[in-house]
Amino acid sequence: MNLSKTSKKIQRQMQQFSGKLSEGLPKTAGRFVEEAIYGIQARGGVKLSEIARSLNETIALQKTINRLSNQLKRPGLHEHIGSRVLCEAKHRIKQDSLLILDLSDITKPYAQKMQYMARVRDGSRGVIGDGYWTVQVVGAECGEKQITPLYYDLYSQKAPEFVSENRQIFKAIDRVSEHLEQGGRGIWVIDRGADRRKVFENLLEHKRRFIIRLKGDRYVLYRGKKVLALELAKSCPLPYSERIIKQDRGEEQAYRVEYGFRRVKLPGRKEVLFMVVVKGFGRDPMMLLTTQKMEKKRQCVWWIIQAYLTRWSIEEAIRFIKQSYELEDIRVLTYERLRNMMGLVLAASFFAAVYLGFRTKMQILVAHVMKASKRIFGIPNFHYYAIADGLKELLNRYNRAILKPLLDNSKSNQLALFDP
Repeated sequence: MNLSKTSKKIQRQMQQFSGKLSEGLPKTAGRFVEEAIYGIQARGGVKLSEIARSLNETIALQKTINRLSNQLKRPGLHEHIGSRVLCEAKHRIKQDSLLILDLSDITKPYAQKMQYMARVRDGSRGVIGDGYWTVQVVGAECGEKQITPLYYDLYSQKAPEFVSENRQIFKAIDRVSEHLEQGGRGIWVIDRGADRRKVFENLLEHKRRFIIRLKGDRYVLYRGKKVLALELAKSCPLPYSERIIKQDRGEEQAYRVEYGFRRVKLPGRKEVLFMVVVKGFGRDPMMLLTTQKMEKKRQCVWWIIQAYLTRWSIEEAIRFIKQSYELEDIRVLTYERLRNMMGLVLAASFFAAVYLGFRTKMQILVAHVMKASKRIFGIPNFHYYAIADGLKELLNRYNRAILKPLLDNSKSNQLALFDP
């Protein structure tokens, strides 16, 4: 295997991808996008100093860092990159694809000068600290683990334009949906953090399909009466059962679950909804509120449960972006630069997870990249980490090639796998 040749081909593919993202940007901004995506992949992180080192420029390192920093503050860069990624991703989203929205955080316990830093809850440690909130959307298929990164943004409640967390959720949903509205593709799958009246109203008013886990204190209308969802769930008939395996911290946990559903409405709303009830995961039943029409058929009800469980199964995939690119080590100080860096991380993760990994003629490249990944115990089942590690290994081992501008490829968007 010629690793040097493989590295060059990856860089050429990365150059083509960066060119698509840069359409409509000035030439200097386009060059920056290409260099930033390359540096993030090559160094496996978002520190500007490391990105600058990966470029191996003949000028002083500090001058390269300053140039990158100046480009990173470009207004609207995050929105531009996000829109271009969605244009590349939308063909992967089918009618019943899952649009999984996740709220997370980036904690910066030792930072003092980062702009608009606010109090956040560190989800991994369960403590309150300084940092920023993030909103992420990934596409997936029910029962599968492959992901399509669609949206990644950072926000702070101290920023002047901040209105509310709900507004940030609506912004993410609107941005993704505007690229998928034709035919109403995709079903929103969100954890119980979205069990909010305003979130339900927003989704229903825009006629967007959803599966949202309910909290125990949610009230619903059942047969015209207002009842507590938890009490209704406890009395719900559960005619079906399944045995499932859930990965929990590297260990397999077996569950036998029983499930059924109730036809309900939300107080003040006329839409008919369905509350799917699942017993077996804990003391209280799990409740999923959905717009999907239910029938008294095992397969119909189980699909809703499986769709929500898919969110559990790809939690590691959601963490992949944050961990592979060391987001909590981000060092830029201004809010505009922070948000623009999130757009570049979205682009880098899309390249690793989709553009490189699943294009038909790039399968051989993925195999080469995985083999280059230095993992003592081989390639894990979750292969996105291996792809990211392999990219880092190859791009670091073989210095950045000075590639000529791509030829006009207007006749075909597909890059040949091998050089002529």
